[in-house]
Amino acid sequence: MKAVQFSKYGGPAVLDIVDVEPPHPGPGEVRITVRAAGVNPSDWKRREGQYRTFEEVVFPAGLGVEGSGIVDEVGPGVRDVTIGDMVFGFGTNTMAEQAILTHWAKKPNSLSFEVAAALPVVSDTATRALDQVGVAQGQTLLVSGAAGGVGTAIVQLARLRGITVIGTASAAKHDYLRGLGVVPTTYGDGLEQRVGDLVPGGVNAAIDVVGSGVIPELVRIVGDPVHVLSVADFSAEQHGAKFSQGPPVDPAGLLATMAELCAAGSFTLQIDRTFPLDQVKEAQAVSQSGRVTGKLVVCVD
Repeated sequence: MKAVQFSKYGGPAVLDIVDVEPPHPGPGEVRITVRAAGVNPSDWKRREGQYRTFEEVVFPAGLGVEGSGIVDEVGPGVRDVTIGDMVFGFGTNTMAEQAILTHWAKKPNSLSFEVAAALPVVSDTATRALDQVGVAQGQTLLVSGAAGGVGTAIVQLARLRGITVIGTASAAKHDYLRGLGVVPTTYGDGLEQRVGDLVPGGVNAAIDVVGSGVIPELVRIVGDPVHVLSVADFSAEQHGAKFSQGPPVDPAGLLATMAELCAAGSFTLQIDRTFPLDQVKEAQAVSQSGRVTGKLVVCVD
């Protein structure tokens, strides 16, 4: 089968599409014929070696941690799916023609393979961030970088919890945020004043999605670093804020919940662009640019 791999750290150019032997599922795992794989910032950060201090990468290494497709092999102990079922979930090396999923949920017929493939990481990151930042129903949350994939998930899940959301994004994306029930504002100089004008009573918590060095300003806006959290800035804790990390939040339950929310129309995820497998380098470059509304997806036919 064809799969994306890299044999050294570096930019998109280190990625190759190679022929490898198909993987086989172990206990509690399934293999899928991949239809789509989500593109995440963690992909290119891992590819660049940014995680090397706490995560071992064995070369040649694959790419992709989430995907959707059709079950074609079932590992020992799996009882909830059979060959031919359409599923999506967390996995390993999902940018390939076949991949192993470690946690999954059945894909509703109304949910496209592309959107399903893009759901797991943003849903998990958003849920964990909201749980850890300490914001409750009736309070106000500021999300810095609200229009990307994780931001899109955070603001919608926050709204479902009864939280008012202020979100930063470029002016061109403000209508997109308004459509998600978010009060938009621009990022950059003067954010503290703009947020103060929008919410005279102040905000109760803030989440940084993009890691753009905004943590000190978010701490000033919130007034308490305990309720400021980043999912991208490793230096957040140096300012008294939190850095969100941890294992998946009940991954099987989370995926089933997201499937239900999407099927009911209570959660949407915009797919900014899709790429065929042989354009994975371009997909990575676009992801790294940071100019993405929603998610990018690699499609595998």
